[in-house]
Amino acid sequence: MTKFSFDIVGFDLDGTFLDTIGDLRAAVNFTLGEAGRAPLTVEQVKPMIGAGAKIMLERTLAATGGCSDEEFRRLYKLLLGYYEAHIAVESRPFPGAVNAIEALRAMGVKTAIVTNKFEGLAEKLLTELGLRDRFDTLIGGDTMGKGFAKPHRAPIDEMIRRLGGGRAAFVGDTVYDIQAAKNAEVPGIAVSFGFLLGPVEELGADAVIDSYAELIPTLERIAV
Repeated sequence: MTKFSFDIVGFDLDGTFLDTIGDLRAAVNFTLGEAGRAPLTVEQVKPMIGAGAKIMLERTLAATGGCSDEEFRRLYKLLLGYYEAHIAVESRPFPGAVNAIEALRAMGVKTAIVTNKFEGLAEKLLTELGLRDRFDTLIGGDTMGKGFAKPHRAPIDEMIRRLGGGRAAFVGDTVYDIQAAKNAEVPGIAVSFGFLLGPVEELGADAVIDSYAELIPTLERIAV
């Protein structure tokens, strides 16, 4: 059998491998309710996602009137507590995502999750959905220490180191993902169905896919 062009393929979690908007929105709106504020729609919450829970909450509160540091700390604890307790109510893999992972693994490709979500929350979410064993390693936003989450290259470098080196690619839906791939000097593939802040073409990815059926052919194409 001809060897596949990549040894490692990494994936962002929220908005890339999993559609988590329902559970993230529920956590945001629970927290806004505790602050006496009106709930947000799915489309309002999507642009808040991508840089981790703390920045998601900062953006949410800034968009709804701001708050003091003391109030932020109170609400942040509430957000994390609610989300952890309701982490996999609505979250599901995007169509074709699991099949794509299984096809890659069948070809001997090692797979990883590299997310800005806290590592513990990512572990819990994938485990509750029965999907943790699809990935050879998982790196969260806090795994590498403060200041080393995406778009820093460190999480991508660590992914490659953990999985024994080789040619790697990374799949994501935000500028944090694509910039991290660029910084680590690996190809970045953007998904057009994620939690986009603007046109997917503006992310500067090496390729864009509209569905997971396109992933393996796209990896083969950009490897040439």
